[in-house]
Amino acid sequence: MEQLNATWPWYISGFIIGMIMICLNYFGKVFGMSSNLRTLCTLAGAGKHTDFFKFDWKSQIWNLMVVLGAMLGGFVAVHYLHDASNVSLNPDTVAQLATLQIQAPDGKLAPDALFGNHVFQSPKLIFILLIGGIFIGFGSRYAGGCTSGHAIAGLSNLQIPSLKAVIGFFVGGLIMAHFILPLIF
Repeated sequence: MEQLNATWPWYISGFIIGMIMICLNYFGKVFGMSSNLRTLCTLAGAGKHTDFFKFDWKSQIWNLMVVLGAMLGGFVAVHYLHDASNVSLNPDTVAQLATLQIQAPDGKLAPDALFGNHVFQSPKLIFILLIGGIFIGFGSRYAGGCTSGHAIAGLSNLQIPSLKAVIGFFVGGLIMAHFILPLIF
């Protein structure tokens, strides 16, 4: 198939996310991607070892469809709705990346230096990925949900704990970007 030369504007994507949240709220469902990990672990038999995984996973099949839709949507976006000309970085950001030996992503949201396949050839970068994954898993469990659950679902339901979690996510991201990332690279 031929690649389209446009991506969806933020206001269309935002509107669709808003409509999905209204539908989920109407049907009494709570959205969150990290909760799917619990469902998948339960499907794999983790409930035999830990009570946390003993729950009615069949009631969460709809949420697994959300994950499937996100993966399918990501595939379609990358392969058919990609246009590098509409992703531009501030020149100061490009200069800061260059000081870390990270080339500008050239229209991509994720630079190859951090997210390319060569990452799996470096023991240092594999270690960073593993530690980062552990922190993300622990953090989403400790916070009672992930960024999508708190920022999209929790804030749309006006939940104060979600507001606190989202503030924490942003502060943690700023600390990582400005202080820890330069130490790593």
